[in-house]
Amino acid sequence: MSVTYLEAIRSAQERALETDPRVFIYGQDVGVFGGAFKATKNLAAAFPGRVMDAPISEDAIVGMAIGAAIEGARPIVEMQFADFSTVGFNQIVNQAATLYFRTGVSCPMVVRLPSGGTVGGGPFHSQSLEAIYAHYPGLIVMTPATVEDAYSMLLEAVTLDDPVIFCEHKLLYYHLKADKLPDSAMPSGKARVARMGRDVTLVTYSAMLHEALQAADELIEEGWQIEVIDLRTVKPLDTDTILASVARTGRLLAVGEAWPWGGVTAEVVARVTSEGFGLLDAAPMRLNAKDTPIPYHPDLWATFRPTAETIAARLRQLLTQ
Repeated sequence: MSVTYLEAIRSAQERALETDPRVFIYGQDVGVFGGAFKATKNLAAAFPGRVMDAPISEDAIVGMAIGAAIEGARPIVEMQFADFSTVGFNQIVNQAATLYFRTGVSCPMVVRLPSGGTVGGGPFHSQSLEAIYAHYPGLIVMTPATVEDAYSMLLEAVTLDDPVIFCEHKLLYYHLKADKLPDSAMPSGKARVARMGRDVTLVTYSAMLHEALQAADELIEEGWQIEVIDLRTVKPLDTDTILASVARTGRLLAVGEAWPWGGVTAEVVARVTSEGFGLLDAAPMRLNAKDTPIPYHPDLWATFRPTAETIAARLRQLLTQ
């Protein structure tokens, strides 16, 4: 029986609750209702008093979780949409991220962010904010792209002593499936070579991995072999795996769904340029969403973010340099 990306996240939370009495879940409608996307369905009944509804105040939700973490608990906080986490931004970046630096006291908490775009989501329910949180020292930012990683990386996140921003892509919730879940947590901070190749290194993460793999399939028919790197965690960034790949291919394309300014793709290109310039046979490229608010209309949204078609076109451009 197959397991969806969403079911993997629910299963990881269930296992964390079963194995560690310090773990609890807190967020809007996570209790009886089971969460906005049903990521906590049935968990409140299975774990009385440990899956708790919160007031409609993201600032208060994160603040409470920080206090609980200081006292030895391991909270998992659900934001209904990544966009709403900006209401709790002060608590995340000025309190949780700096707590150990200021006091020597750990802040083991996970903030789950349903991220990225869906058809009709518009500007307030579709943002990809991973680069904003990656900007701040003290935060770990995870961006799982597969069912297996959604499960194993969330289990890993709950065990860490630093605050984790866990960006789970909404578009993958119901459409991405796997035959089974892994047996254990996945060590954080290590990228994965999703496909070996010789001609271009394509670095991406989250839902864009699947668009990238489709683009790589398309170029195989044209005689090109694209190496695809799934970052998995954008903070810390596994520069070693990226540079090792560029050393094999000589070319780099970084692809992300977020806006281009100050983004993950910009950081990837900057690191390769500064630390591996001699490895490059052509100028590195990147591809992001358009620098506009996220549109509602399906036709506009389809042209807003990178797709397999636009990734393939950018790869062809890079291969002719």
